[in-house]
Amino acid sequence: MLVLALIGGAAYWALKPATLNPMADPRAADAMALVQTHRALGATTLLQAVNERVRARSERGEGVRAGEWLVKPLGKDRYMVEISIREQSANKTQWFEREFQWEANLAAHRVIAVSVPAQGLMPVDDNQRMPLYPSR
Repeated sequence: MLVLALIGGAAYWALKPATLNPMADPRAADAMALVQTHRALGATTLLQAVNERVRARSERGEGVRAGEWLVKPLGKDRYMVEISIREQSANKTQWFEREFQWEANLAAHRVIAVSVPAQGLMPVDDNQRMPLYPSR
């Protein structure tokens, strides 16, 4: 019985779509790494900025839940990398979800914020503006 469960679990892991298992696609793993290690506003990397957001809300006693990092292929060398964060309202009666989404272009080695919450984590340019698209 245990052997069947192990075989079934291994088959499921190997056959999962890339959005559920980014490590099954080496390019998807590269896209996730490109986004997570991209510099951020107020933190060294986007991964650290997301983790700090969750930690700070949690330390203030506010409800917060971070989802899993997901990677979806968009086309040749382009991937959507995203994470959802559920946050409790100030009056603690409602929850809302923020979708942090970035497009990773592996050929250009470029990360573009796609959602408004993700734009809030992106660094500013030399003119102290938050660019929607990086300079080419």
